[in-house]
Amino acid sequence: MGEEPERIRAEIEQTRAEMSETVDAIGYKADVKTRAKENLQEKKQSAKESIVGVKDRIVGAGDSVTGTVSDRTPDPEQVKHKARQAKSVAQQNPLGLAIGSVAVGFLAGMLIPSTKVEDQKIGPIADDVKDKVRETGQEALEHGKQVAQDAADTAKESGQQHAQEVKESAQQSAQELQDQQSSGSTSAPTYQTR
Repeated sequence: MGEEPERIRAEIEQTRAEMSETVDAIGYKADVKTRAKENLQEKKQSAKESIVGVKDRIVGAGDSVTGTVSDRTPDPEQVKHKARQAKSVAQQNPLGLAIGSVAVGFLAGMLIPSTKVEDQKIGPIADDVKDKVRETGQEALEHGKQVAQDAADTAKESGQQHAQEVKESAQQSAQELQDQQSSGSTSAPTYQTR
């Protein structure tokens, strides 16, 4: 009979400890703001570490190449030009900017961990959405690659065509100059411009 109350007390203490852990875990799960801050801090730290690593690699590579850093950095006018160019693109394509913003927001939402209740209620739907987004993203990436490749091919063809035209014009001018010199003409040469 002396052992029975001791066993019950031990079970009560064990149950209290387990409940305390459970309450703490539920409190942590319910504190989305703190979890989001922690997650953001982890992401910031990871990004900082990545940037430092990239910076170290760039500095290391820069030290091995002759020249000064100022030669490699864009001047303020170039930076302003690129900023104006980006602003112009955003103004010309507000729909693209909106879609990009929605995508960034969606990705940010995906980074925040979900709770058990969310997993139970919308887990299967979320999995389907994630799969569709992944497929759509892959298709968009492939389409973007194809568009970039087409643009590069077009630019290459245009450059080759222009080079050929310049070459032909130069050859024609050289031939006309030779013809004039061989005919003994002293008049000033005329050049054809396009």
